[in-house]
Amino acid sequence: MSTEAARGTGLSARSAAPRWTTELRGEDDALDTLAEEWDDLARRCRTATFFQAAAWQRSWWRQYGRPGGLVVLLVRRDGRLVGAGAFRRRGGPLGGLTGLGGGLIDFTDVLLDDDCADRAAAEFAAALPLTRPWHSLELREVHPGAAVQRVFEHWRGSRSRFADSLCQYLPGVPMDQLLTRLKGKTAQRNRVKLRKIAEAGVEVRSTPPEEVPEAMEGLLRLHFLQWQERGVTPEHRTERFARHLAESTTGLVAGGRAAVHRFWLDGELVAVNLLMLCPSFSGLYLYGAHPKLRERLDIAGLLFNAALEETVSAGVPVIGLLRGQEPYKQRWRPDQLPNQRLLFGPRGPAPAAAVRAGRVRARQVAVHVLNTRLPRLKEALLARRRS
Repeated sequence: MSTEAARGTGLSARSAAPRWTTELRGEDDALDTLAEEWDDLARRCRTATFFQAAAWQRSWWRQYGRPGGLVVLLVRRDGRLVGAGAFRRRGGPLGGLTGLGGGLIDFTDVLLDDDCADRAAAEFAAALPLTRPWHSLELREVHPGAAVQRVFEHWRGSRSRFADSLCQYLPGVPMDQLLTRLKGKTAQRNRVKLRKIAEAGVEVRSTPPEEVPEAMEGLLRLHFLQWQERGVTPEHRTERFARHLAESTTGLVAGGRAAVHRFWLDGELVAVNLLMLCPSFSGLYLYGAHPKLRERLDIAGLLFNAALEETVSAGVPVIGLLRGQEPYKQRWRPDQLPNQRLLFGPRGPAPAAAVRAGRVRARQVAVHVLNTRLPRLKEALLARRRS
């Protein structure tokens, strides 16, 4: 409809033809200045997870970002933010962009307004700053239903998609219903363990935002005790991770995007669990438990039961066990769904993107060989990495 026709029907030209604009921001405090708009958009994006919340992204950038390395892409419809994504410039000879979060996040994504997601994705794709042959954008840990999958479909340059980490999920239902997934004897053993937990007198307390920093300090202390004989993720021992965890979790709890449970037994703090929350699923992110608690109770059952109750209470339909296939997760017979790794290359010849895609394929072949033919070598390499 033309502007004249719109006037004739009493409609404004704006309602007849929305104005779409895109913007690239690179200042180091861009995520801080956009925080309110960012979270407003996140509430209008059904695929947004806790890792796309402003509290998480701002905190991660403050602790891990490199000055001058932030790239924020914004899409607006009539001035309203309807698409947003934050990336960092990657070093090395091929350079390019990647998502925020590194190995600390389980889901990478962008934000798209549900009311105009497809058009916003098209505008977002058209504005991606991949203009030279050596430019590329690599995103790890992308959920198959993520918003950025729409951007990927609209991208007119080279594209590659690979499997990434395996994530696991369970229905967000009361424990009695969840136990029906298990076989008779296994279900009965779990009922006995849960009854023992109930009889032990463990007190579970939810943590208000102002007490989150103290709770995260306790979580990490117990986490180190718990893994002291088996090795802990090295990054978890750093000061920057402790600062990031305390700052981001405080914001997430204040915004209803996370819950922190502290467990007390005989007046002593024996465990702390961090549960992430979003409308589509929750996620068991990190916990710490005193080793002596293992001698008395089933720690996995204790923490999972509290997380499940929180998930059900919040009306969240799915509880996610996130990445990893630890034995304590398999007891519940979770559904499995692998994340994906997306690689965007420039339009026209893309030698750098082709090289990066080749490296990803080679690495996947090597990992498959280690998993299927050389499991002892894999365990030795993992043990060396942890030490």
